[in-house]
Amino acid sequence: MRGRVMFVGGLAIGYVLGSKAGRERYDQIVAAARKFWESPTVQEAAGVVQEQANKLYTQGKDAVSGAVHRNGRDARTSSSSALADADEEEAWDAHVRRAQFPSSAF
Repeated sequence: MRGRVMFVGGLAIGYVLGSKAGRERYDQIVAAARKFWESPTVQEAAGVVQEQANKLYTQGKDAVSGAVHRNGRDARTSSSSALADADEEEAWDAHVRRAQFPSSAF
């Protein structure tokens, strides 16, 4: 389906660019495309697609964030069970600060 749409789009662009009909035909084509795009049906479909894309983005972001958080917590608890939670958090923060601002950068 995507290939057909690309093909038809290519034909339309080729016709517009290679047409001997000139500016008048170009303006007609642009007006028809604008009318199509601004139609309520197309705008509604575009809104539905945007909504689905936002939903999928949020779900993916939450899944990745949860996995990173779980893996980080598992790594910290298995690496040193002797450290208290506050010490672990402080050590982690120091590590992050060093990674963001290495001493050779200044």
